[in-house]
Amino acid sequence: MFKRILVPVDFTDKNLSALDRAYQLAKWCHGTVILLHVIEKVEFIPRKEMKTFYEKLETSAEKKMNQYAKTLRQRQISLEERIVYGKRAEEIVRFAKDEEVDLIVMSSHRVRPQEKWGTLSYQVAILSPSSVLLVK
Repeated sequence: MFKRILVPVDFTDKNLSALDRAYQLAKWCHGTVILLHVIEKVEFIPRKEMKTFYEKLETSAEKKMNQYAKTLRQRQISLEERIVYGKRAEEIVRFAKDEEVDLIVMSSHRVRPQEKWGTLSYQVAILSPSSVLLVK
């Protein structure tokens, strides 16, 4: 059913519930969990001008990604790790399409009616070619 399960991560505690749900689904479906972290680019400044800054961000992301991966590998599921650059919603949707992801699992939070409905999870859910599971 769900062979390729994408979990976008920003390394906050809210990711833990999405990771746990993805693990459960991957175990049940004998699927692969793909951890994806998007490093936002600073607009209007060429990447080469901020090379050191981005290298530090990527090194930090790799360390945190390895911590998540270690926990999931101990649970004996298939796992991939990816770090990309760009705008978060666009890159998550593009990645899901390009990598033929079956399901995206993301954490979400309760949105109050007076708030904008432009949360990242909402944008991905609307734009994604894949099924999306929002975990609260």
